[in-house]
Amino acid sequence: MTRIEAQLAELGYTLPETAAPAGAYVPAVRAGEFVYTSGQLPLVSGELAAKGKLGAEVDLETGYAVARIAALNALAAVKSVIGDLDEVEQVVKVVGFVNSTPDFTAQPKVINGASEFLHEVFGQRGAHARSAVGVAALPMNTPVEVELVVKVRALSVPSS
Repeated sequence: MTRIEAQLAELGYTLPETAAPAGAYVPAVRAGEFVYTSGQLPLVSGELAAKGKLGAEVDLETGYAVARIAALNALAAVKSVIGDLDEVEQVVKVVGFVNSTPDFTAQPKVINGASEFLHEVFGQRGAHARSAVGVAALPMNTPVEVELVVKVRALSVPSS
């Protein structure tokens, strides 16, 4: 077990399989020293952990909790292209979308679930820039969707 996966286990999490794309895209792409994930939903065993809008059917605590799950799924997507989460040097950016009613304004508190989770997993390497955006709807009526950009160790080039 890798160091990061051991840290996840200590926090009570198991890295899931990467969710199959629901459209014409891939879960994550590596571009040089960066990995960009597609938006990840709070899926657990293929089912949404919650459904609905913040400010209506979903309360702040549930939104926070499912943002953590979405971030975990984003880490699974990162692992799918780099093989080992110990290769992550820095979480650079988190973008969180919150399915919310027009009067709900606590999107940053919801996405803190993802941000605090990443800090717990990576320590200072989990500190990142972030956007937390309220939206009118998200796929499958999910409460949150989370994207990551992470910097990873450079690929070694064999000498000739």
